[in-house]
Amino acid sequence: MKKYIGSIVCAVAILLSACKKDDYKNDGGTSNPYVDMTTYDFLKSKPQFDSLVKIIDHAGLKDAVNGNITFFATTNYSAAPYVAAKKNQKAIETGNENFEFGIEDIPVKELADSMKTYMFPGKINRDVITVSGKFYPTLLTTPPADVSYLIKFRRTFDYSQFVDYVDYVSYVKVVGTRDDREPDPDKVPENQKDRSVDCQTSGIITKTGIVHVIDGRHRLFFNAQPLGN
Repeated sequence: MKKYIGSIVCAVAILLSACKKDDYKNDGGTSNPYVDMTTYDFLKSKPQFDSLVKIIDHAGLKDAVNGNITFFATTNYSAAPYVAAKKNQKAIETGNENFEFGIEDIPVKELADSMKTYMFPGKINRDVITVSGKFYPTLLTTPPADVSYLIKFRRTFDYSQFVDYVDYVSYVKVVGTRDDREPDPDKVPENQKDRSVDCQTSGIITKTGIVHVIDGRHRLFFNAQPLGN
C-alpha cells in the first residue's frame, strides 16, 4: 500500500482516506496536486515562502525556478537562522554587531550556487522515487567533488494503527559515500556524515515543474554556522 503523510494535525483524516485508494499518494497537501501557476508564482502566492522568493529574486533565479525542474522549496523558518548565521559571521569579521543585515547583503553568487542544489532537471515526483533512492544531478554545474544529492523515501511505521507504512520524501546531501551503506554508520566522522531532511509536503505539480516543500526545521543549505547572541 502506498501511504504517506505530511501533516500530523490532519493525520487521522488523511490516512483513513488514503486507505481507500492504494494508487493515490498525498502527504497532507491539497487533495488536488495541480496548481494553475508557474512554480515562481505559486511560491510568491504563499506567505511562508516570502524569504525564499527574496532569495530567488536577489540571486536572479526566477527563470531557473520556472524551468522544467523539481524544486525542493524551503520556508521562512529555514531561511531565518541562515541569515542570522551570516550576520553573525560578518559581525565577527568586522568586530561590529550594530548593523542591519538581510538577504540582500549576502553575495549573489553564494546564494545562486547554493540554491541550485535544491533544483533538479526534469520532474521527479513520488511515482519515480523509491526507498532505496537515486542520485540526481542538480542545476549546480560544478558541485564539490565529494558531494552528491540523493532523493529517496524514508519509510516509517509510526502510524501502523492506521496504515501499513508512511513514506516521506527525503532530500539527502551525501558526503563521500552513503552513510546507510557503511558497515557501521555510527563510526562516520561528524564532518563526513550525510545530511538528510524530510519534506513536509510533496508532489505539488505546477504549470512548469514539481515542488516538494522541505520541513521548516531544516536550516537553509544545511548551514551549521553559529547564530551568535
